[in-house]
Amino acid sequence: MRSFHARSETYRAAQACVTDAHTLHPHSRLWGDGTTASSDGQFFRASDRAAKRGDINLHYGSEPGTKFYSGLSDQYGYFSILPISPTESEAVYVLDGLFDHDTILEIEELFTDTGGASDQVFGLFPFVGKRFAPRLRNIKDRKFHTFERADTYPALANHIGTPINTTLILENWDDLLRLGASVTTRAVAPSNIFKMFATSSKANDLAKAVREIGRIERTLFMIEWYSSQSLRRRCQAGLNKGEAAHKLKRAVFFHERGEIRDRSYDSQAFPASGLNLVVSAIVHWNTVYLSRAAAHLRQQGRNIPDDVLKHISPLSWEHINLTGIYSWDTEQQIPEGFRTLRLPGNILRAA
Repeated sequence: MRSFHARSETYRAAQACVTDAHTLHPHSRLWGDGTTASSDGQFFRASDRAAKRGDINLHYGSEPGTKFYSGLSDQYGYFSILPISPTESEAVYVLDGLFDHDTILEIEELFTDTGGASDQVFGLFPFVGKRFAPRLRNIKDRKFHTFERADTYPALANHIGTPINTTLILENWDDLLRLGASVTTRAVAPSNIFKMFATSSKANDLAKAVREIGRIERTLFMIEWYSSQSLRRRCQAGLNKGEAAHKLKRAVFFHERGEIRDRSYDSQAFPASGLNLVVSAIVHWNTVYLSRAAAHLRQQGRNIPDDVLKHISPLSWEHINLTGIYSWDTEQQIPEGFRTLRLPGNILRAA
């Protein structure tokens, strides 16, 4: 009996294998230490049967579709991807990818845009031992929250919102600790917690307590954001990597005109996982050969400082033929070793 190899667990294992190899490659350390990451959603149109179940978000146009919400490390290593409705809040799924993967990455700080931020997300992060650093739109219009009344700080009164409800936090403190333990042990997905907060009246006090913690965390974050240029640059750099990776994903996802044609969540998870895997393989391939090219130039006596190499992204694909015939012949022997570097002299002679 032959087993179908394209399963969720095999995709996870393959993704972990490629991402771990990329993380451990010495050249990857030029881009970061693997402890920070960004997450963002990318919209793909739906057609045929999938269009009937796809949702329409006018931000992406009038056509139905699905968003693939993925996490990317500062070393350009993908570790998670999840199909979600384009009308759903990305903030609900921000924490899922940090725990639902099998790679060796230990992400300590996560960057998102405004769509991935909420006070409840801010509130849950400290209980799972992570740091949340979103790029907040219109941050100047957001209120600080203090333990005292706003008139305690006359100069800042117009910028301070309602006081923190410390009583509510203390009354729910044990449940807050249990909540964090449930997430870190993978007993429950963070997205299920946020959905429960939105639908269950029984969880109302706990949801409010998480929000109060979140207001404290967001206030501290905003103070640091205003005062720390390095934080702003770090966040922007992380989000820029994710945006650049979206372009590679769009180029790779060309089959069926780049449209989602599967209706069910499980069926959509397969092309999402496959897309992450192929893009990760391209990134790792580019990383290996960037390293070999730099080593060759240095052997020739060229000065190639690491400060220059860290600005060369592994997201290029112009040298890769994405269209053509794909051979899955398991009997075919793949050549061992590396391909010859495309040196300028060899290219000119070939032309």
